[in-house]
Amino acid sequence: MHASQGRSAGLGLALASAFAFGGSGVAAKPLIEAGLDPLHVVWLRVAGAALVMLPVAWRHRDLLRRKPALLVGFGLLAVAGVQAFYFASISRIPVGVALLIEYLAPALVLGWVRFVQRRPVTRAAALGVVLAAGGLACVVQVWSGLSLDLAGLLLALAAACCQVGYFVLSDQGADEAERAERADPVGVIAYGLLVGALVLTVVARPWGMDWSVLAGRADMDGTSVPAWLLLGWIVLIATVLAYVTGVISVRKLSPQVAGVVACLEAVIATVLAWILLGEHLDAPQIAGGAVVLVGAFIAQSSTPKAPAPGPVAGSGADAGAGAVSEPEPGSGSGAAGAGRDTRLSAGRTAP
Repeated sequence: MHASQGRSAGLGLALASAFAFGGSGVAAKPLIEAGLDPLHVVWLRVAGAALVMLPVAWRHRDLLRRKPALLVGFGLLAVAGVQAFYFASISRIPVGVALLIEYLAPALVLGWVRFVQRRPVTRAAALGVVLAAGGLACVVQVWSGLSLDLAGLLLALAAACCQVGYFVLSDQGADEAERAERADPVGVIAYGLLVGALVLTVVARPWGMDWSVLAGRADMDGTSVPAWLLLGWIVLIATVLAYVTGVISVRKLSPQVAGVVACLEAVIATVLAWILLGEHLDAPQIAGGAVVLVGAFIAQSSTPKAPAPGPVAGSGADAGAGAVSEPEPGSGSGAAGAGRDTRLSAGRTAP
């Protein structure tokens, strides 16, 4: 009974995390359209969340000594890189399309394994890549000559590549000898946000921001909403709450179940954008999005966590690549749902 209650609680938390992450783009886009630069919105999100997580960072200050490379990598790639490219992309293309492109990250990880590490991958993994690529072709409607904004598509792809970089970073040295030294996921999140905030402060230069926008109102498909309310959602719900509930849920669920629930993030983002922003996807795009998610899930569950002694990468025991010694996000973002262990899902690096 106790185990069943724990799984139910974990499922509820995972759903809450997926909903919170899925709503980030929907809340951010009206602020961008109201006059804020996408980089400034990212800085507000990350810096605000970093302030909230300062007590957690202090509690886990030993991570600065034990895992400095992991913290810097998480901050640069999983936080600053993914968020900046994602928010820049949604300023040009629909939220749902941008997030679906991010779900190519698990497939891109397999490309790294096969062509850079020169390790074989399973047929299931290859099938996942093919499905994800074919589904993406439907989402962007290649038969109409890429009617979507090309720069927006490239920005979303850059966000996916940042997730891949984090997957690769988190996979380094993740062997049995380091199990006792694995970093606490909440601590990694806290310091990742701090590092990301510092990097984005230099890049975004928030002192040039039009702060008056935050005192005004933003338009959500004809509905006027206070800008500060949208910012509060982005910081407290779509970042702090999303990360924390995601981490706790992973500890109560298996990586496979958590990965399935994380895939709902893209569905939630698409539905919310449809309802709140009026960003309608046509039937081929919806079908393609479903195929992308299926392919991404197959790819992520077939990606190796670390070099295995056997000849084939992607065994069932290795399901959940990209989990650090601890995300995603997310955006992820985090991930974007790629495998989690009892650590931190890189999928949760996603938006």
